[in-house]
This record gives sequence, structure tokens and C-alpha cells, in this order.
Amino acid sequence: QVQLVESGGGLVQPGGSLRLSCAASGSIANINAMGWYRQAPGKQRELVATITRDGGTNYDHSVKGRFTISRDIVKNMVYLQGNSLKPEDTGLYYCNVRQMVGSFRYVYWGQGTQVTVSS
Repeated sequence: QVQLVESGGGLVQPGGSLRLSCAASGSIANINAMGWYRQAPGKQRELVATITRDGGTNYDHSVKGRFTISRDIVKNMVYLQGNSLKPEDTGLYYCNVRQMVGSFRYVYWGQGTQVTVSS
């Protein structure tokens, strides 16, 4: 079992920045990817960014160049730095962990942290 706790969300003006954190605990062995997803009211949950255990990253086109995902292996944490934030970035941001146990894939989600970009 993996538990995820997000933090760092809040209200920020357009053009501002936020840094989200996600702490993983529990049975964290064999985690091969961590990431961030977001969901705006009335919309589907969408990928923001992912990072593999080896450090490879992937970003949605809407945040490319503005967001940076990183991880601290020792602390079992993943971060999302968002710059030049837009109102369209508003949503509930979820931390995501992918774990492989044998040939089975498990996905875990945090409860989310709210990001609101508004003037």
C-alpha cells in the first residue's frame, strides 16, 4: 500500500508561481513512476507531468515550458513547480504513483490539492 499526501496548493495571480509537493509513504518499493494530474470542474482528469524512477520526464503540451516535475528519491517525494500560471491551470491537482508488483500494475492517488489562478 502506498499513501500520497499533496501540499502547496493555493490561490495565485496569473503569472505567478506555485510549488506543489507530494510525499509518498508505505510500501514504496518497486515504484517506477510518479506524476501529477489535474481536474478542473466539469472536465476530465488530465495528465500534467510524469517522472520515471530513472528521471525521465513527460509533460502535457499545455504546461510544457512552464512546469517542471522533479523528485527526491531519498525523501520519497515528487514536486511540481509551476511558473507563469494561467487561469486555465486552475484545478484540483493529484499526485499519482505507479507501482509494479510482478506483472501487475498498481496506481495510487492522493486526495488532491487545489490550485486556483485568478486575479
